[in-house]
Amino acid sequence: MRYYSIVICLLFLTSCNNNSNLSKKQLSDNQDFRDYWYTNKAEISSYDLQQAQYGKLNKGEAVMVFVTEGFRLDKQVKPESNDANQKVITVMKLNFIKKFITGIYDYSMYTSTFTPVQTNTFPTTLKVTNTNQEWCGQSFLQLNYHQNGYQVLGKSYFEDEVSEETHIDNALLEDELWSKIRLLPSEQLPIGNLSMIPSMTSLRLRHKKVQAEFVKITLDTYKGDSTFRGEKLMDYKIKFPESQRDLRIIFENDFPHKIVGWEETYLSKKSVLTSRGILKATIQNPYWKKNTPIDTVYRKLLKLKY
Repeated sequence: MRYYSIVICLLFLTSCNNNSNLSKKQLSDNQDFRDYWYTNKAEISSYDLQQAQYGKLNKGEAVMVFVTEGFRLDKQVKPESNDANQKVITVMKLNFIKKFITGIYDYSMYTSTFTPVQTNTFPTTLKVTNTNQEWCGQSFLQLNYHQNGYQVLGKSYFEDEVSEETHIDNALLEDELWSKIRLLPSEQLPIGNLSMIPSMTSLRLRHKKVQAEFVKITLDTYKGDSTFRGEKLMDYKIKFPESQRDLRIIFENDFPHKIVGWEETYLSKKSVLTSRGILKATIQNPYWKKNTPIDTVYRKLLKLKY
């Protein structure tokens, strides 16, 4: 585990040329940002989900939990000790949960992404973990930023994915785009022709290895129908020509840049299908304190069914 060294601080200064257009002033310096994100509460949003799998669209739910918290640079974990040598920064943690049913059995997919709030100093997401559970078996993936790239560790029930341990060159992560929307003004989001590592969930659903692809990214005003609702919506589109996959994220242009939904189109078996998430409800809540039976009332506020 020695690669989790504090030298990582130096690596950030020359990494992630994908975000070279960041201005000196960033959203996290804004008082509105501090008033919203530094209140010891998480923002929790629920979504109606239709997820493509096995050539069909399957009903389910998704939840996004955004929260700021301390993060150790050396061990890349939440600080819980009094170690005087630890270097702690603030990250935006996103827990992105998708649950859906395929026939008789269900899927439960969790991805946690840890992105530094001070994007000018630390422009690269530090860590992504992903776990998938379904009746056939389970899988696990973890990416840790190290030596201007990502250390990849994977374990799976499936033979072709049974064990993965490698290092890949630094590239933009699809999994970090959601947090970058919340952290950066819309005009500073990565756009153009870039190299990107697809989301861990999409890789597992399609049984693909962790590797970067060239993508084409655009950002425009949302001009669609009333499927997605909100104020001054923006349409963030990512095209993966190599794997013939498209992702679009719809979010509010005004702070706090709430994500109102997404669409993801790709080949599932022999059918090209579009998965979709549509916002149902959003609350701010210190969920780590709400763990008794009476606190299920908050699930009702989020309109959660599962």
